[in-house]
Amino acid sequence: MSAAVAAAAAAAANCYSSSSSSKTSNNTSHTHNPHYHRQYSVLTPLPVLSRPPVSLSRYESQKRRDWNTFIQYLSDHRPPLALSLCSGAHVLEFMKYLDQFGKTKVHAQSCPFFGQPNAPAPCPCPLRQAWGSLDALIGRLRAAFEENGGQPETNPFGARAVRLYLREVRDAQAKARGIGYEKKKRKSSNNNNNKPLMEQQEHDHHCDLPYY
Repeated sequence: MSAAVAAAAAAAANCYSSSSSSKTSNNTSHTHNPHYHRQYSVLTPLPVLSRPPVSLSRYESQKRRDWNTFIQYLSDHRPPLALSLCSGAHVLEFMKYLDQFGKTKVHAQSCPFFGQPNAPAPCPCPLRQAWGSLDALIGRLRAAFEENGGQPETNPFGARAVRLYLREVRDAQAKARGIGYEKKKRKSSNNNNNKPLMEQQEHDHHCDLPYY
C-alpha cells in the first residue's frame, strides 16, 4: 500500500516539474522573440512637424502698417473716435493730417516756380503728400476696412467726399508742379516719339506715415 502511495507521489512530482519547465521555456521564447516585443512594446509618437510661418507680400505688409496707423490715429483723436463712427469727413482729416509728413513740394500760385516740374532753386512752398501716395493709401485702407469686418456700404474710405478730395489734390498738384497724372502708354519700339506730353511722373505707392 505504501509503495502505491509512493509511486503516485513520484508521478505528481514529475508532472509539476514538466509543467514548470514548459512555462519557463515559453517565457524564454517570448523574451527572445522579436515579434513578441514588437506586438507588446509601447509605440513612440512621431515628432510633430511645425509649418514655417507664411511671409506676407509687400502689399499685405504695407496694408497692415497703414491700417495700424489709422487705428492709432483714431485712438489719439480728441475725443477718441471709434471705428464704427468713422465717416468720410474723418478720412479727410486723416489725409490732411498726413501732409505734415509729406516730401513732395507743391508750389503756391504766387511762387515763381509754379507750374515748373523741376524748380531751379529752393522755395518756401510747403511739402505735401503726393497724390499718387494718397490714392494708393486710401485703396489699401478701403480693402483693410472690409477685411476687418466692415461693410462695403459703410466704408468711409469709399465715400464720395474722399473721391472728390483726391481728385482735387490730383488736379491742384498737376498744375502746381507742371505734371500730368495720366496713365502711361505702352512703349512701342517703332513709335517711341509719340509719347504723351503730360505723363504721370510720380505715382509713389508708399505714403510717408508716422508708423507706430
